[in-house]
Amino acid sequence: MFLNKDFHYHLVLMEPLIPPNTGNAGRLSVATESTLHLIEPLGFSIDDKAVRRAGLDYWKFVDLHVHKDFATWLSWFKQNEPEAPFYFIEDTQFATRSLFDQKFPKKAAFIFGKETTGIDPELLKLHRDQILNIPMFSSKIRSLNLSNSISIALYEAIRQNLHPH
Repeated sequence: MFLNKDFHYHLVLMEPLIPPNTGNAGRLSVATESTLHLIEPLGFSIDDKAVRRAGLDYWKFVDLHVHKDFATWLSWFKQNEPEAPFYFIEDTQFATRSLFDQKFPKKAAFIFGKETTGIDPELLKLHRDQILNIPMFSSKIRSLNLSNSISIALYEAIRQNLHPH
């Protein structure tokens, strides 16, 4: 099913390490007509076979931007989406609000940290009001898989804007 939409989202991966997660994010960005941003350093080459395998033959359609650091991305984002907010999706003590409690606008960016260490705590301290988490109900795990988290956050924003209440 293909839908007409009047919203646009940006998926931002900070220093990703695992090629299949990035490939899955690329595939998801094509499916939702979102923009994928990768913030260096990357733990792999985006030409890696593993990235292409996860993105399948869709990788060539990814609206991809690579930025040297968060400040460079932020400058790009403020210039290209001046009215849009950005949200850190993070499982740390800084994340006190669920993304399910957030009303998402039609344009926004979702920022995800490195698979092993998440987002730099100093950066989170600067943006406390923009940190959201994905609720988990078990103490047996520390976090969700990155590509799953991206899907949950993105599709919650899409759901809200396809069926506003």
